[in-house]
Amino acid sequence: MIKQLESTKKPAIIYPDSDGEPMSDNTKQFRWIVTIKENLELLYANNPDVFVAGDLLWYPVEGDNKRRQAPDTMVVFNRPKGDRGSYKQWEENNIPPQVVFEILSPGNRLKKMALKFKFYETYGVEEYYIYDPDDNEFIGYLRSGQHLEIIEEINGWVSPRLNIRFELPDDTLEIYRPDGQKFLSFVEIGQLREQERQEKENALSELEQQRRRNELLEAKLREFGIDPKQL
Repeated sequence: MIKQLESTKKPAIIYPDSDGEPMSDNTKQFRWIVTIKENLELLYANNPDVFVAGDLLWYPVEGDNKRRQAPDTMVVFNRPKGDRGSYKQWEENNIPPQVVFEILSPGNRLKKMALKFKFYETYGVEEYYIYDPDDNEFIGYLRSGQHLEIIEEINGWVSPRLNIRFELPDDTLEIYRPDGQKFLSFVEIGQLREQERQEKENALSELEQQRRRNELLEAKLREFGIDPKQL
């Protein structure tokens, strides 16, 4: 009888690209997630070594596919742009996301948020921001040694990593780029571009009208025997 040798090869570990949970619970939460993520993409569009992602599963430990989180938005410096099914930290020079954002919805529970906080604190996040658009409450945490410490005065706070500024008027959160431009929604960006296009067209139209008025004036002067070039 031939004895079958037992295989010592361990089965490959699968790291799912989805946790089966929806990206957002409502339109307001989704709008904020997209606004923050896309404006950060725009801010670092010309820097090939800043990776920005939304709702992407982050696996910090090789061999453990249960330990994971999917921040609403995360920013990773010193990692190249590009598509990923998930962020496997050991394949990314072991660099964790330095900045993460979470947008709250009525479905968020205290236990879930506590687990997220502990995860981000344990695995190296430097800045952690949480926004509740329903109550217009915004809090932030900044790493100090092994811990994330709450930012006592968040209104007017400038992110050390991103250099963006947070303002809290009465009814909403406002975020400003380093150049002072406000983060805008996709619709607002489209409206602004349409306004700029219209203003450009109006300016060109005004120039064309002025050119025609000048031509008519020159023609009148010539009728009276006056050379406009001599004026």
